[in-house]
Order: sequence, then C-alpha cells, then structure tokens
Amino acid sequence: MNVKVVRKHPVSLRWNHWINFPLMCIMIWSGLMISWSSEAYFIKADWLEKLGLGSRLGIGLSWHLNFAFLFLINGVVYTLFLLISGHWRYLTPGTIGEMTQVVLHDLKIRKQPLPERPKYNAAQSATYLAVLLMGIGIVLTGFAIYKPVQFNWLTALCGGYQAARLEHFLIMILFVGFFVIHILQVIRAGWPNFQSMISGLERKEEIHREKS
Repeated sequence: MNVKVVRKHPVSLRWNHWINFPLMCIMIWSGLMISWSSEAYFIKADWLEKLGLGSRLGIGLSWHLNFAFLFLINGVVYTLFLLISGHWRYLTPGTIGEMTQVVLHDLKIRKQPLPERPKYNAAQSATYLAVLLMGIGIVLTGFAIYKPVQFNWLTALCGGYQAARLEHFLIMILFVGFFVIHILQVIRAGWPNFQSMISGLERKEEIHREKS
C-alpha cells in the first residue's frame, strides 16, 4: 500500500473560505447589535450587555457596514474564481434521490457506497450552491435596507423595507444553521479533512494488487 499526496483545494478557495468565516461571525454579532438597538427588538438582559449586544446602534452599524463590504469583495473574488477556474461545475446539484442517499449514508442507514462524483457528493454540491445564493441574497437585502431611497427599486423587489429586513434576518439564521452543520460534518470527517483545507493537500492510499 502506497500513500500518495494529491492537491485537493486550490489556494483561492482556501483563502476565500478562511476569510469568510470571521467576516460572517463579525457581521452576525454586529447585526444582532443593530437589531436589539431597536425598541421593537431590544431584549433587556445582562448577558446581552456582556456580549456587547446592548443598545449600541452606532457601533453596530459601523462594524456591520465596514465588514459587509469586505464580505462583498471576498464574495466577488470567490465568484470570479468559480467562473474562471471552472470550479462552478462541481456545484451542480444532484437529484433528490442522490441527496437522500447521502443523508442516509451519513446517518449510517445506507451501507452501500455513494455514487462517484468529481469533487463533492450530491448533498455537498447542493449545499455549497445554496450558500452562494444565500450570500447574494444577504448582500442584495442588505443594500435594500442600507439605502432604501437610492435603491428603491431593489427595496420594492424585496417587498418593501420591513420585508427586506425580515429576509435579511432569515438568511442570517440560515447561515448560522449552515455553520453549525458544517462544523459538525468537519468534526465527523476527522483531522485529515480539516488539514486539507489548510494545506490544500490530501493523502490518498493506493492499494496495488499483484497480478496472478
């Protein structure tokens, strides 16, 4: 049995991945600060003050807007990478049946090996595509909230200012859900999978069978 080291994740993908995570964490934190500054949403509790989520609208807006533009730039770079490199082909989702097979396999219900795909399984491809669309959605609803007069057409497309706020908040909840599931999947996959996202390399075992 030989161990072969192969390239798994390109540099651009890894940089976008690791830059995006802290940006999203900061924006979620500052976004909650903005929401709870409103009397309609504010929850008076000591633990919120300790987390810096009290009534601090100005600080929340400053953090949120500055890092939102960094998130936008990172997203544009990632999208360009997908288009130029052809990596977008790996985000083509599979059928409902294929995705169901992946879920059953992860739950240890299905014992048979999964159908081979170029890079990601059917569920991963669909999830990463959904995350990309969520990123576009959260940027558009963000602009609709930030400049409702200048981008009145966008605000109207979102269903109005209040609808855009709600959509922005719901997409944020979906991102949090994705983070939780993604981290659990990384833990389940083990250290080699995590290491490959840092180094870009993966160790593969090759079994050579002697000819009779």
